[in-house]
Amino acid sequence: MFDNVQIAPPDPILGLSEAFAKDPRPGKINLSVGVFKDAAGKTPVLAVVKEAERRLVEHEQTKGYKPISGDPEYGRLVRELLFGTGHEFVSGGRAVTAHTPGGTGGLRVAADYLSKQHAGTTVWVSDPTWVNHPQIFAAAGLPQQTYKYFDKANNGLDIEGMLASLEKVAPGDVVLLHACCHNPSGVDPTAEQWQRIADVLAQRGAVPLVDFAYQGFGDGIEEDARGLKILASKLNELFICSSFSKNFGLYNERTGAVTVVAKSPAVADAVLSQLKICIRVNYSNPPAHGGSIVSTILGDAELRQRWEGELAQMRERIAQMRTAFVRELAAKGVQRDFSFIEQQKGMFSFSGLTKEQVERLRADHAVYVVGSGRINVAGMTETNIGPLAEAIAAVL
Repeated sequence: MFDNVQIAPPDPILGLSEAFAKDPRPGKINLSVGVFKDAAGKTPVLAVVKEAERRLVEHEQTKGYKPISGDPEYGRLVRELLFGTGHEFVSGGRAVTAHTPGGTGGLRVAADYLSKQHAGTTVWVSDPTWVNHPQIFAAAGLPQQTYKYFDKANNGLDIEGMLASLEKVAPGDVVLLHACCHNPSGVDPTAEQWQRIADVLAQRGAVPLVDFAYQGFGDGIEEDARGLKILASKLNELFICSSFSKNFGLYNERTGAVTVVAKSPAVADAVLSQLKICIRVNYSNPPAHGGSIVSTILGDAELRQRWEGELAQMRERIAQMRTAFVRELAAKGVQRDFSFIEQQKGMFSFSGLTKEQVERLRADHAVYVVGSGRINVAGMTETNIGPLAEAIAAVL
């Protein structure tokens, strides 16, 4: 059976980490995978997460299965984080949530649901987008189109090109949008631009699928949900896929959710019942530990406040690294204007480096970044930022 199986190409992002681990050169730098690093170059466990885990271990009574869609309280707290306390979608019935293995799991559950219940639905993704987005929807058998997003000439959002692309969306098509901290560009719409995007989608009869992987890493928890709330105010139906890998530091716990907003509670319940079938034949029910950590923190006022403080520290550190990186490049004699990096949001930056320059960074300087030129700014430290700037100066 296996004799003719060919070796698959490495993952465009995780494959780089595998190559990085095998690289024997001292001083190597990995800025490919989206993980946060502290000043010591470590991906820390948040102190509030350790406290939540202590409480969980102390009071845990069972290792029994979770419900297919997870604990209802987890779903309520996820919706509260998305929309704010008191919003109709938190407890009003029009929005339902399933606990999934990470944001990727949420995307795949949504894709499987679309494939089963709305066969032939076209999914529109931004150009560029996270490299795994097209693979997830292709695996579910969904046709795809792209809409314009990034303006390379100005290192900003091509809002007119984006809106022109979205004018071509057919009724019932799904449009994937990044809620904040766009991956890979770091470029987000303004509030006024979100209004224009929502208006076009409403006019076209499209359904947004909002990938919310970095809430709190841009401008703040509420501020980063601005686009989502604008969409929700103008459209009756949408999907939201949440990830808690970054903002809770729960990378290896695979904690996320898929939330659906429908026209009525009855319709929302029907959609949830179909989501549960997709989940049952995939992973059956969600892993408990990460979700319990999130519920413990969000459900306790004191822990919630501590989490918000630690999240702000991570956000501020990323912003500081952006400023330091731009200054360090100038100090190393780089003539190109990289000031746009300070204006981008979240973990990633589209550096403008070519594929050839990226390959030279890896081959000549042991610096690993994604082939598109995407750099994980959150992986920079006071120790590696100097050598990184020197390497980029050399390949430029």
